[in-house]
Amino acid sequence: MPSLQWNGPKSAEWTLVLAHGAGAGMDSPFMRYVAEAISKQGVRVGRFNFPYMVRAVEEGRRRPPDAMNKLLIAWEDVVRNVGTPLKAGQKLAIGGKSMGGRIASMSTHLEYVGALICLGYPFHPPGKPDKLRTTHLVDIKVPAMIIQGERDTFGNQDEVKRMNLPSQIKKVWLADGDHSFKPRKKSGRTLEQNMDLAVESLVAFLRSC
Repeated sequence: MPSLQWNGPKSAEWTLVLAHGAGAGMDSPFMRYVAEAISKQGVRVGRFNFPYMVRAVEEGRRRPPDAMNKLLIAWEDVVRNVGTPLKAGQKLAIGGKSMGGRIASMSTHLEYVGALICLGYPFHPPGKPDKLRTTHLVDIKVPAMIIQGERDTFGNQDEVKRMNLPSQIKKVWLADGDHSFKPRKKSGRTLEQNMDLAVESLVAFLRSC
């Protein structure tokens, strides 16, 4: 069972568990900012490291992600252990950054899961728009939201518009944002503005579910 780090009140209506991307763990600046900002809006937020990232932190070196089945098993363990003690009226959402969100999107069928949120979904590997990772998205039955930078190399706004994704998956586009939501200086936007819009949209989405 992966160890979780928590922000926010245990009594919150929504508990949101977030998984990290392939290259940076739960304590990355992105993950910390999102968790702390969301928790200040009254949502309880948990973060965890996949087993390979636990080893990478212990060894002080980068490691490639585990095989898909191991990543999915980690999510199953987290959902079961977080969802079981929830009280009546409390709800569980899952999601994450990039790869973490992708694996979460493949776990929405699990008991207790009430919503999905993906932060920078990896629709395809950079430079390989024909290798889509979207087939399973049509099977998602819970409310879902994808928050994406407009120029994300894993799936930019123009590319995603042509993918005919299920209409029930809500999408939020962050102005000039890259895969980590960072805009270029010439855009007139700041990373903080995009991050705050992501948090605002995410919280509003959960409250509407």
